[in-house]
Amino acid sequence: EEFEQDVEFYPGGYLFLAHSKGKEDTYKKLIELQKTMGLAVEYVDVPRIEKLVPGISTQDLLGGAYCASDAQANPFLVVDGYAKGIMKKGKVFTHTEVASITIQNGTAASITTRNGDTYSADIIVAAAGPLLKDVALLADIAVPVEPERHEALITEPMERFFDMMIVDYRPDGCYFNQKWGKGSIIGCYTPIPTVPGLDTGTSFTFAREMGRRMARLIPKLENVKIIRQWSGSYAMTPDGNPILDQTAVKNFWIVGGMCGHGFMLGPEIGWVAAEYISSGKPPYDISEFSLQRDFKGKEVMK
Repeated sequence: EEFEQDVEFYPGGYLFLAHSKGKEDTYKKLIELQKTMGLAVEYVDVPRIEKLVPGISTQDLLGGAYCASDAQANPFLVVDGYAKGIMKKGKVFTHTEVASITIQNGTAASITTRNGDTYSADIIVAAAGPLLKDVALLADIAVPVEPERHEALITEPMERFFDMMIVDYRPDGCYFNQKWGKGSIIGCYTPIPTVPGLDTGTSFTFAREMGRRMARLIPKLENVKIIRQWSGSYAMTPDGNPILDQTAVKNFWIVGGMCGHGFMLGPEIGWVAAEYISSGKPPYDISEFSLQRDFKGKEVMK
């Protein structure tokens, strides 16, 4: 309704699978925290999972964390909706690189693009994703965000047989969901070791390995055809948390380092940033997102 267009939003849920006692204990501990925040999350046993995902392999499966209200949407349509909303009161420039940021008396005053156009504003926000580190350096601000390649694939359409995002947290696991209405499966996994840098090439290794991992979990997917694969860059921080903070340069803000969670966190991060920038204080404690934190924490779950 807010976008005034269909973004293929569907609350199909999320299912995090536990194949070890340690992961089971972690889920149950996190569920208690999530419930205090009003989320309808529950730990489900194997028979319930078999009903949720017909044909799933139960080998070594102990249970899982399930939230029926979690949802999926089409990120391209969502970004298009945001862009259309912005253009009602402003402008969107595509394929336009920022070449410099002008600092006057310790205050960010304007940005200049590669083609020589200059734009001034009372507030300048660096939200450049995997390029955030480079953009921030234009204002002499060091930001610990590094790009990291992640690949994904989509299969041919097939008859629907499950609704939720399935997350297999084994070291050689993966995560995937079946697109609502079309039936194609989109999936990926975090490679070990990771692939740093801005390269967006693709590999046969990923296509082969992703297929194996999906078929191990749901054997009926063994012969499904892969239509396309691609890659993109996560914007990674050392501790797995994003950055949302003002900088030593007045009126210059950092919003980024989403570590692969940007589509999920985007709406809330955007609202918090707007409240923080406009009022001078965040609506709640976001010290874990501070640019000045020590970054010594460790991401337990992606």
